[in-house]
Amino acid sequence: MEQQGSTAHKAGYHHGDLRAALLAAAELVLAERGVEGFTLRECARRAGVSHAAPAHHFGDVAGLLTAVAALGFETLTLFMRRARAGIDEPEARLRAIGRGYVTFARQYPERFRLTFNRHRLNIADPALRAAGQEAFAELETAIRLVTKAGDGPLERDQLDVLLQTWSVVHGYAHLLLAGQLDGPLKGGGEAAADTALEGVLARLTAR
Repeated sequence: MEQQGSTAHKAGYHHGDLRAALLAAAELVLAERGVEGFTLRECARRAGVSHAAPAHHFGDVAGLLTAVAALGFETLTLFMRRARAGIDEPEARLRAIGRGYVTFARQYPERFRLTFNRHRLNIADPALRAAGQEAFAELETAIRLVTKAGDGPLERDQLDVLLQTWSVVHGYAHLLLAGQLDGPLKGGGEAAADTALEGVLARLTAR
């Protein structure tokens, strides 16, 4: 991505293109500076636009970070749906969703980290809430199928299964990104991490 842009380049952006460029720039800044060092001005510089452009589209830092987080939930949902496509058997479907969850974290680490970090986000934002609910619904539906739950509220044991599954898969993704699995996996790389994940998911669905 260009870090500097001419006036003609800046003027050539369409509304949607500029929004996408700013979101992409935001992820680069997050990767280098984290949430605490994140600024609209640096995002504008990375996108090659005027320093006022991010505020015009997103309002403030919280607005831009919230948009990245909403995109994160949307991407997570997409990865889970792709992973479980065509799988009808409930346990296999749940394991596939777990794989999709971890794959999302591996391919979009900054989105993953920000999406579940409430700091500096507008957690009441309708788009963020809707995207989060849609992602959660993927996991909840899978748990309902595995536990043979109906359409009503989950019972205590069913909720326990949901929280256990979510905690394990989410925790695995965090440990993987932090490099904390390198030791236990003896530096086996992605292949070893994938094999270990399959074992973890198999235990979760071994009921």
